[in-house]
Amino acid sequence: MEAAELAGRLLRDGRPAGLGVAATKSSPVDVVTEMDIAAEKLITEYLIDLRPYDSFLGEEGGTTAEGRSGVRWVIDPLDGTVNYLYGLPSWSVSIGVEMYGERVAGVVEVPMRGETYFARRDHGAFVTGGQYGEEKVRLRCREAAPLAESLVSTGFNYVADVRAHQAAVARELIPQVRDIRRGGSAAIDLCDVAAGRLDAYFERGLHPWDLCAGEVIAREAGALTGGRPGRPADGELTVAAPPGVFEPLQALLEELGAWHD
Repeated sequence: MEAAELAGRLLRDGRPAGLGVAATKSSPVDVVTEMDIAAEKLITEYLIDLRPYDSFLGEEGGTTAEGRSGVRWVIDPLDGTVNYLYGLPSWSVSIGVEMYGERVAGVVEVPMRGETYFARRDHGAFVTGGQYGEEKVRLRCREAAPLAESLVSTGFNYVADVRAHQAAVARELIPQVRDIRRGGSAAIDLCDVAAGRLDAYFERGLHPWDLCAGEVIAREAGALTGGRPGRPADGELTVAAPPGVFEPLQALLEELGAWHD
């Protein structure tokens, strides 16, 4: 939580007016900013100083050799990079923890909301700040609604051909749910499922740093999480929703081929 707060403050207060681009990722639309790289460096250095025997996986290349502790920190220093570039408020700092390969804890800092979401396995999910005030509030996902009455969020790849298939899936899905949202930060979407602001979330193509922290938070708030039927949430497909919404949504996404490009 301390590392996420420090990075969130750096990104919020240090955002230059003429934000430059340090490099590109998979396409010219998907950019890595100088601030993104600076935030990961801050987080990694802060944690390594406290946890020298752990390993680290960061979106911007901050990967270390396997540590001796069995603990790996999975870091997205700026989830929602394009939102950040355009001055939209839906961006976050996401720090997840795996122990022997299992996702066990996570923090998602949302500076423009003033909210911090956090959870650890078997201890519940909580939020502080923003509309919730300074005392930590336990999170619970929404009670299950019929799929036709469910508000569902998703995301789209930055590669045009992949995005076109995802749009085709969304087109088939829209008549079968209440509506679709596209927020631009997977970590925030997963937290919004945990907080009851969304009924469900799904996306194809997430990386470990996109989903590690948010999945733990959603799960500890009572949501079911997974990928294709019988599989964990991964890059092929990630789904999060309360029991009763998760199952029909997962089945429909399988039928629609949401798991492939």
